[in-house]
Formats: sequence, structure tokens, C-alpha cells
Amino acid sequence: MRRWAWWVAVAAMSLAGVACAAVPTQPEAGHYATRADVRAFAADTAKSTGIPLAQIQQWLDAAQYQPSIIAAMTRPAESKTWGEYRPIFITPKRIEAGVDFWNEHAAALSQAAERYGVDAQTIVAIVGVETFFGQRMGNYRLIDALATLGFDYPKRGAFFRGQLKDLFVLAQKEHLDLNEARGSYAGAMGMPQFIPSSYLAYAVDGNGDGRADLFHSDADVFASVANYFAEHGWVNHAPVAFEVTLDARQQAAVAGQLNSGRDLKPKLTAGALRQLGIALPKDLFLPDTEKLMLFTLTDGDKVAYWVGLNNFYVITRYNYSVLYAMAVWQLGKAIQAARQAQLSAGTGAAQ
Repeated sequence: MRRWAWWVAVAAMSLAGVACAAVPTQPEAGHYATRADVRAFAADTAKSTGIPLAQIQQWLDAAQYQPSIIAAMTRPAESKTWGEYRPIFITPKRIEAGVDFWNEHAAALSQAAERYGVDAQTIVAIVGVETFFGQRMGNYRLIDALATLGFDYPKRGAFFRGQLKDLFVLAQKEHLDLNEARGSYAGAMGMPQFIPSSYLAYAVDGNGDGRADLFHSDADVFASVANYFAEHGWVNHAPVAFEVTLDARQQAAVAGQLNSGRDLKPKLTAGALRQLGIALPKDLFLPDTEKLMLFTLTDGDKVAYWVGLNNFYVITRYNYSVLYAMAVWQLGKAIQAARQAQLSAGTGAAQ
């Protein structure tokens, strides 16, 4: 998805090891609208949104249970180690594609970056991680995904029923054909993979045509991603993260204060790390009161300690995962470096 932007909620709620036994018996496909719980949801949605009940029932009657969606929710990529996760996203092929994508859309990216104060490399990296620059936007019908998770995934049913309601509002507002609209197994959509609530809250019209189209309009996509980051407190050109070295005593002192899983809100301060004798970069001005994230990344037998600053935390608001945030940041840096080298050699598009 908040990803979500969409990924915003999916990784946060798709923890490894979810017991399949919690999933009820598979419902009969295509008969959601006849279930008592679904009828009650439809009536409540019609009342709260003003969408005709008949329209909501028609959408729900077309929805089909998809067991593969339930299975996918139990094995998210974010359950991997950094050593397993990084090679999925930081690859020569994706970096090269990112340079080409940036060159092709340089003007629109620059416009979004200037308007919202979010650098182009971060916008490009989000699109690169989420959908390989628009090439992989998902093959599940959104109505199937959100009905399956809303009514037959008890662990997060309430959340996904809320997303389903927002999908109906979005369909009315943006004229989506819910018989055809497709996205991820968790209901995220478009090039940046916004879940419905994020689409409604943060998608903006970037090309002036009066719509926020995250499926077909590059300008809308770039502006919407930038708007999402700006609304969550991104500070342009500010540092994002850095690695630190901790000895055994320091590791023991911070053991209970590390950020992981869904616990990603900064808990430590620069002053607290200094008091422990942890060396921070001298070229960064970090007041003692600066709140920081401290987390580990595992690659084989190596465990590295990292500090995430405000901008790193903002990336996790798109998808609640330090792995995701690190992949976005590193991919963005790699694309920017490769593009700069290309431009310096005179073989790329003009800036």
C-alpha cells in the first residue's frame, strides 16, 4: 500500500507467522452481497457516504473471494533480513531503469520537487520500489482484494473494511470502474501504490485536468508522492540516515530502545547516544534534543546499527518498515549517482 501511499499500512499489518488457522472457511465466490455481515456493511456505507445502496450492493455482488490474497498476507517481503531484502530492490536493472525514467520525466519531476519541497530522487525511488516505475501495478481486482481482506481476514478486517468503504468513495469521485480497476493483493493502486484512504487524503492533480489519476498521469503521480511526503514532514536536502558502531556495553544499554516492527516512532535523542559514547557524524549538526530512530540491519552474520533521522522516519510513514525505508533511500541515491555520472559524461538527458 499508506502507502499508502499503500505500502503505508500493508507492511505494518502483515507480520510474519500469521496463523492460517485464523482464516475462516472459504466463502462461496461471488456471493458477498448475500451475507448478513456484508449487507450490514453495505447499509452503513450507503448511509455514511451517500452512495446509493443499490450501487454498493452491485459492487459487492461482483466481488470474489481470493485465497491467494490471504496467503500473500502471511508472507510479506518485510519479514526478510536486510541481506535478503536488499537484492530485491537494489539491482543494476532497477537502477538503470530509474535513470531512464528520471530522464524521460525530468521536467515533471522537477516541477513536483520544487512545488512540494521533496527531491526528485526520492519520488523516483518510491515509484521504483513500489511498481518498477509503473511496470508492475498489480493484477488483483481491487474489489476482490478489499472484500476478501475486509470480510475474511479477521486479523485486520476492520481496517480493510474501512479501505473498502474508501474505495467506493474513490470510485464515485474519480470514476473508477471497479469491475476493472486492479492493484496489489492489499488493495493498493496506481504507480505509487496508494491505498484508498491515502488516495483520498494525499493524491493531487499535478497536470491541471481536474483529476488525481494515479494510474495514467505521471504528473499526478509525482505530485501526489511529493505531497504525501511533504504532509508527513519531509525536510528537503536534510540527511536521512547513517551507520554507527556500538561496543557490547552500548549495545546492552540500547537493547530495549531499538526501533523494529511497527514500533518505529523515534525514541532516543542525539544527546542520549552521546552520553553512551556513541560517535555521531561530526559533519551533521544534531542538537542533543534531536529525536532519532536506532535500528539494526542483518546481512548474513553481520548486524549493523543504524540511526534514522526525521526524513528516514517519514519514509517509514509510506510503509512501516525500516527495510523498506532503507531500500527507498539507497535506491534513490544509486539512481541519482548513476544519472549524474551519465550527465557528466554527456550521454544523458539535460537536467
